[in-house]
Amino acid sequence: MPMLFLVCIAAILLLVLLMVRWQIPAFLAFILVAVFAGLGFGLSPKVMSKALQEGMAGTSGAVVGILALGSILGRYLGISGAAARITQFLLDTWGHSRARLALMVAGFLVGLPLFYSVAFILLAPLALQASKRLNASATYLGIPMLASLTVTQGYLPPHPAPLAILQEFGADMGLTLLYGIAIAIPAILISGYWYGSTCKNLLTPPNPAFMDSEQPQGKGLSLSWSMALLLFPILAMAIGLLAEGMAWPLLDRLANPNIALMLALLLAHLVLRYQGGFTSQELQGEALHAIKEIAPIFFIFAGAGAFKEMLVQGGLSSAIAAWMMQSQANPYVLGWGMAAIIRVCVGSSTVAGITAAGFMKTLVWQGGMDPNLMVLALGAGSMMFSHVNDTGFWLFRSYFNLNMRDTLRSWTAMDTLVSITGLLGVLVLDWFLGLSA
Repeated sequence: MPMLFLVCIAAILLLVLLMVRWQIPAFLAFILVAVFAGLGFGLSPKVMSKALQEGMAGTSGAVVGILALGSILGRYLGISGAAARITQFLLDTWGHSRARLALMVAGFLVGLPLFYSVAFILLAPLALQASKRLNASATYLGIPMLASLTVTQGYLPPHPAPLAILQEFGADMGLTLLYGIAIAIPAILISGYWYGSTCKNLLTPPNPAFMDSEQPQGKGLSLSWSMALLLFPILAMAIGLLAEGMAWPLLDRLANPNIALMLALLLAHLVLRYQGGFTSQELQGEALHAIKEIAPIFFIFAGAGAFKEMLVQGGLSSAIAAWMMQSQANPYVLGWGMAAIIRVCVGSSTVAGITAAGFMKTLVWQGGMDPNLMVLALGAGSMMFSHVNDTGFWLFRSYFNLNMRDTLRSWTAMDTLVSITGLLGVLVLDWFLGLSA
């Protein structure tokens, strides 16, 4: 196992050198490092080839539809003035001095029903627009919102990793949500609102590809139509999730983010066509523009997926989990640490949480711990130290247009605080529940 660790550490260091020092394009750097890791693990050419193919297809395939549809919808919200109108409404309602609080609350509410990538694409332009209007750092305004999205993704079902862990342990959905929200609030305040205030001097202008710098075209949309376009996919997915539980046919399909976004995009096209004064040709051109601007990110996702899959095929996550099973540490700390190490090495929070759950299941079933709290401990661990092997890292860096150092300083530090405060919340809640038992 020490050799697996050494290969992983060497691969990550090589990745950083390739991209930061030698300025190798991210996609090519990921592929080179994935091959390096595969050779270090002693994988056969056939296994390495399969890992590259499945990693690229699995990661990029999972987000390409969501990212493309969401980008077009975001472009429509921008050119119609909808994003600017919504931003102004939030600022007017909460006041400019509480803009970060408004975005933080919006991130939590939107993040509950939506997958991270969908919520990010819908909400990030609001932070970028707010930074433009307030002449403030986009990172300073955006970190509280992104902390909310990160917490909901890592802690709370029905997001993929928490839901899978919950089912693995046989935990209670209602109690997990209740405990999760109790832990989420201080985690968001610390990692987002408090730590985000330290990013006030990160003044790099956000990526113009994700924020229309021109004046809104067409006639513009009313606030009601603007809110309808933003909230439609959120409400559609919420209805879909409810329909899944109630066994309602057809409506349960709305839980699929691709379907929800496709319907939202159709609605946006009709609204902009007949209410916003746009022609079909203009909207088609804007859609093509959105796809063109987002295309480079697809390659980054594919490369990161190839690297992640090579580490999985090399047996790194399983080796780490087997080694940590011998520890006598607090079970919640053990589960958190297992998920955290796998997350740092592999990059995927979902892989980290589910892998750690598979090895913690026996301990949970033996009793002596609350399975609901263990779900949250593993979820918090799976958020630990997002860096260059995580697609979320690159999504944030692309939107907020930061260099590597400032991305680590803001995004990675925020994610790390989300993870640590989550673990502390689990331990405090476990102590409190023990006192009240």
